[in-house]
Amino acid sequence: MAALPSYRWHLAPEGLATRRQLRALGLRPGGQDVVAELHRPRRRRAPLVAYLYRVDQAKPVRPMTPARAAALAAAMLARRTCPTCRLDAGYCIPRSLGMCVTCHDLPPNREDTPS
Repeated sequence: MAALPSYRWHLAPEGLATRRQLRALGLRPGGQDVVAELHRPRRRRAPLVAYLYRVDQAKPVRPMTPARAAALAAAMLARRTCPTCRLDAGYCIPRSLGMCVTCHDLPPNREDTPS
C-alpha cells in the first residue's frame, strides 16, 4: 500500500479540499478515496490530520427530503425534551446532567426522608 502524499497547513495544492470545505461548496466526497493528508502542527502534541479529496470528482450534496427533515426534527425534539419534567427546554439537554438545568438546580425532594 502506497503512502498518501502529505502537505503542511495552508500548503495543499488547488483542487483538493477537506470534507468541511467540500460541504461549504455544496459538495460531498461521493465515495471517492482520500488522495492526500493535510497536517497542522501543534506544540507538544501530535499534529492534526485532515484528509483531502479531489474537488472535480466530488458530487453535489443530496437534497433534504421531507421525511429526512421530519426525522431530524423529531431527533432534535428528543434531545431538547427533559426526561424529568417532560418539557421542551428550548436547548439540547446536556448529557452530563441528563436533565434540564432547571430540574438539575432544584433541591431534591424531601418527602422521602423521615422526619
